[in-house]
Amino acid sequence: MNPYANLAHFQVVARVPHAPPPLSSMPSLCNKSFNTSPPLPAHISMGQSPSTAAPPAPDINRQQISQLHSSSDPDFDADHTIRLSDDCLAVIFHFLSNADRKECSEVCRRWRRVDGERRHRLSLVARPELQELVSPLFDRFESVTKLTLRIDRKYASLNDDALIMISKRCRNVTRLKLRGCRDVTEIGMAGVGDNCKALKKLSCASCMFGTKGIAALLDRCVTLEDLTLKRLRGVPQITEVEVGAAASLKSICLKELVNGQSFAPLVIGSKKLQTLKVIGCTGDWDDSLVRIGCLNGGLVEIHLEKVQVSDVGLVGVARCLRLETLHVVKTAECSNVGLSMVAERCRLLRKVHIDGWRTNRIGDDGLAAIAKHCPDLQELVLIGVYPTFSSLAAIACNCRNLERLALCGIGTVGDAEIECIADKCVALKKLCIKGCPVSNAGIGALASGCPNLVKVKVKKCRKITGRGVEWVREKRVSLAFNYDDSEVEALDGSGSDGVGGAQDGVAEAEADAEAEAEAEAEAPSNNNNTRLTMLRTRLGLLAGRNILSCAFRRLSNIDNVSSSSFL
Repeated sequence: MNPYANLAHFQVVARVPHAPPPLSSMPSLCNKSFNTSPPLPAHISMGQSPSTAAPPAPDINRQQISQLHSSSDPDFDADHTIRLSDDCLAVIFHFLSNADRKECSEVCRRWRRVDGERRHRLSLVARPELQELVSPLFDRFESVTKLTLRIDRKYASLNDDALIMISKRCRNVTRLKLRGCRDVTEIGMAGVGDNCKALKKLSCASCMFGTKGIAALLDRCVTLEDLTLKRLRGVPQITEVEVGAAASLKSICLKELVNGQSFAPLVIGSKKLQTLKVIGCTGDWDDSLVRIGCLNGGLVEIHLEKVQVSDVGLVGVARCLRLETLHVVKTAECSNVGLSMVAERCRLLRKVHIDGWRTNRIGDDGLAAIAKHCPDLQELVLIGVYPTFSSLAAIACNCRNLERLALCGIGTVGDAEIECIADKCVALKKLCIKGCPVSNAGIGALASGCPNLVKVKVKKCRKITGRGVEWVREKRVSLAFNYDDSEVEALDGSGSDGVGGAQDGVAEAEADAEAEAEAEAEAPSNNNNTRLTMLRTRLGLLAGRNILSCAFRRLSNIDNVSSSSFL
């Protein structure tokens, strides 16, 4: 007798309400591909009439799915991310790189949705074809606040219509970067000012809209606080920017501009301005700095790098009585006279970076003035200058709050100077020594001196050996000692390869890891490179022509050797 003969009279229903869905429909953490076919129904009838169909299964949320799977099933690989909330998943995405985040958005629909809804930073290739993709692109990324549009110079860029369309879809953007958008004119910038009322930071490089585009934006955007202009074309010598609604500007960076003095009225009219950076701009800047110092003396931070400025310009800088940070890098005509004037009047100085370009125009007199009038000095970077024991001892004795010190490419700093620093600089936390004739005896003084010292970097010092460094490490275990015994190379003083901040150089003075920003400086290259770069600076306006500018830029970078940060 067949025991299964009577089963034909019973309704046969598959037992799937408590079974997990197929693995092919679950997102895989290791494979980006996933099954897009619709899920199987909860109840599957076998051999039953339509009138006896089983009722539909209730809705199952994300938390209940994990409870349906039996933990005793060895073949099931549970997806633990389904227990994470969307906010938690978005926080994880925030720590990923752009490439990893892009791959994660292809894992499943949920990850793609979470990534799109909570992505605040977006970088796009600014080709003309982007105009057709604006609507679907920003339908997905609705929360973008930091937008970058970049294009290589060998390709055509987007035009005004595309930029205006993007600005209408990104009304909440606070930071905008334009790189190589040569087809954008003042019309497109005016559209950005009309639509992006929350814009606070603008960075433009290799664009063609010139002073008219900047003026059109400033007239409409009253919230802009940070403006960075690099290699901006269309800046005529006569035209001056209408300051208009520039009252909110707090930081201006002008880099590698021809006729950058045209923006002096903008600097003067920005009464809330605190930071001014002039890097690699052509022409004489003495008159502009004097006007700025007389009419807008509230500046707190000034960077002068690779520009034609003399002691006359430093006298104008000295009128900024609230000045706290001063960078004088590769300004061949600045001397002790101008530096002493700044130190005497700007008594609130906390950070000073000096690259003397090995011209021997800045030395003991200027540093002695800093030691006498700036007792609150916290950071000092000296490159290519020639101080002696007297000036360094004065700084060590009078600047009791000095926390970061860098000495690079200085032939007059030896064991006696380092021993004095170790004995007098009680608050010193970070010390960098590069290319100085210091021996093991000088380094040995750090084993017992500078009680607050936490980090030392020694590089390209021929007289220091590994045995001396190991002795210091044994005596002071808590000290982080970075030692490089490579051969002495030509030091590069170029400290501003990136917009709005420096990237390469021999020196980079850091503040503590959390709060303070990096500060950088460098030392000059070999003698041939020094003479070429000095010639470029002295030519002034002549070097601003396109052909000559490219030629001198290539020549000045032939032998540059960049190094890592020193602190």
